[in-house]
Amino acid sequence: MKTFILIPLLLLIISASEAQTNYVQISTDKGNITLMLYDETPKHRDNFLKAIKTGLFKGAGFNRVIKGFVSQAGELDETILDREKLHPEVPLQRVEAEIRPDLYHKKGALGQGRNDNPEKKSYLDQIYLVEGKKRTDAELDLITAKTGRKFSAVQRETYKTIGGSPELDGDYTIFGEITEGITVAEAINSVPTSSTDLPLSPLKLSLHILTKAEIKKLKK
Repeated sequence: MKTFILIPLLLLIISASEAQTNYVQISTDKGNITLMLYDETPKHRDNFLKAIKTGLFKGAGFNRVIKGFVSQAGELDETILDREKLHPEVPLQRVEAEIRPDLYHKKGALGQGRNDNPEKKSYLDQIYLVEGKKRTDAELDLITAKTGRKFSAVQRETYKTIGGSPELDGDYTIFGEITEGITVAEAINSVPTSSTDLPLSPLKLSLHILTKAEIKKLKK
């Protein structure tokens, strides 16, 4: 049974990779990570590309690393919310939620952070990479019992064999995934941190939008 599930999963990943048109490279001292942005989440895709082009992520780094869960980069919640409190007259800037059941928190997924707002809108300049861990059917059943969210056969197999953070499904927008550099992402998620999940050594990043030529080379 497992073989029959893995084959369509592999075909789904391959077809999804062929269909997407935007890729971004994260460069760090640990190495490089290539991200594929989903065309199915155009608002988050376009916001991320715009944020890179306008320098919103300039000088950013991984500022919250929770082992076996996620690695967060960009601006911290506290900084964003404190800055917004200083100018209550300015409308809050957020990206409208694009939460889809077929885009979920598997290991290597790219998500957008947010505060606790009822519309589940995302921050403009805070992303995270899902590390997660492998889950059992019993653990997935427990999440379903608590939230009412059901997992497809493909999702279950992914969470059991690859891992992820399924407890976040339905609450945050996933808008891309790692296509190269998963071991780099693992290394980032393993760095020593403080009691507040801040890396003990600065972990800066730079972002580069791949050109059409670079994407063509990547897909070969």
